[in-house]
Amino acid sequence: MQRGFVNHIRAPGAHGVHGHMGTGIDRKQARTRRRLTDDPAQASEVPDAHKAPAPTPPIYPKTSREFEAARTALELIFGPPEERAFAVQFWNGEVDGTNDPTPAFTLVLNHPGTLRRMLHPPFELSICEAFIAGDFDVIGDIERATALESDLRGGLSSPFRLARITRALLTLPVGDTPAPHPVVRAPESGALHTPERDAAAVRSHYDVGNDFYKLWLDERMVYSCGYFTHADASLDDAQEAKLEHICRKLRLSPGERMLDVGCGWGGLIMHAAEQFGVSAVGITLSYEQAAYARERIREKGLESRCTVEVRDYRHLTADQDFDKIASVGMVEHVGRAKLPVYFERLFKYLRPGGLLLNHGIVHAGGQRKSKLRDRVFERLWGDNAFINTYVFPDGELPELAEVVATAEAAGFETRDAESLREHYALTLRKWVQKLEAEHDAAVASAGEEIYRIWRLYMAASAYGFASGRLAIDQVLLAKRRDDGSSEIPLTRADIYA
Repeated sequence: MQRGFVNHIRAPGAHGVHGHMGTGIDRKQARTRRRLTDDPAQASEVPDAHKAPAPTPPIYPKTSREFEAARTALELIFGPPEERAFAVQFWNGEVDGTNDPTPAFTLVLNHPGTLRRMLHPPFELSICEAFIAGDFDVIGDIERATALESDLRGGLSSPFRLARITRALLTLPVGDTPAPHPVVRAPESGALHTPERDAAAVRSHYDVGNDFYKLWLDERMVYSCGYFTHADASLDDAQEAKLEHICRKLRLSPGERMLDVGCGWGGLIMHAAEQFGVSAVGITLSYEQAAYARERIREKGLESRCTVEVRDYRHLTADQDFDKIASVGMVEHVGRAKLPVYFERLFKYLRPGGLLLNHGIVHAGGQRKSKLRDRVFERLWGDNAFINTYVFPDGELPELAEVVATAEAAGFETRDAESLREHYALTLRKWVQKLEAEHDAAVASAGEEIYRIWRLYMAASAYGFASGRLAIDQVLLAKRRDDGSSEIPLTRADIYA
């Protein structure tokens, strides 16, 4: 499914003190020496004390108390090695294989304290932060690795087994870590879902650099679910098909005015202008996205028909109205408490007879109600703590029923709904493949932490959509005229013509 990560990761023993995050002092010393020796006349005066010693990988004994404790903890959580679908490589070079000659992935524990950093306390955030910091690596299919969450939940939700696991973990050291846990990137001030805090949250994710996103997105820089006419379609074809699908659902016509809420790098508004002859306005809270979109618009000669503004959806002027509105990947950032405001504003900006297409991630339906014990564990575990802390600060996923009910309370009529859940799993897998293939360039562009965060969150999301834990729906909403009419044909045939 994904390309192996083995070609894009440092070998165990090369992390920190043996690690990628732990070489900052060495790099600083090296830079100091270069500055001192730039002048040939001074080169002989540089004392040997300024030389950065070559990092020496630590040598671990093949067997030790820590090694046996780590093996015990792994067996308590995941069962004996022969029953696992993955291999484990320990810091001392030992490997616990499986009965499968080609395991889906290898879990690489980079130092004796890895499992303690991952599982003490046994929270989602602890595991994810240990990965970001380089305490462990995943060689191979990282999406399959994220599926181990269910095994972790099972092993850690039993008080008796948790006590035994804890005893093993407390045997492991705490001072051999390759790097500190990463710095929290979430906005820390301002009331939740105010325009100011929403802007800070969005920029923390999207302003990591256009060059970073170029490495693994499609050529149009579309950062949302593709539309796969067949499972083997390329990412570029799937994203073009998605843009076309949205425009056809909106029944765009030449001369119409279109608004794209959360326009990203401008792919949809440019497609709508080029292929359907509309005049389009895109709004985003990211300065980097806006700058890049404007540059692409100029290159394509679309300045007269495409405009990109750095603007909150609440701050459009009262005299602006549109024939059609698209909101793609935006509703997740709105906040459930702000959904009424969101739909009321979009209803206000839309002319009578117009259409809104709302495309967003939602909690998947069909989930069985969890037992009290499971709900308590989930609260302690910290569901979505990683995503909320490091990926999409302040993001909230509504239910599809909540989206529809809130939109209709604002005055909209629901005319169509389509789930693209499987499409998003395919999209995310292609993003992960491309990101892994561009490991070195991604690290050079945004740093190792960002690379690891994005690789982990996208792989975990792919598993979430494939397993039915997450869903994504396109909901077509109409603002009826006074006589009850709207611009919707009797059938969907025109969408697929």
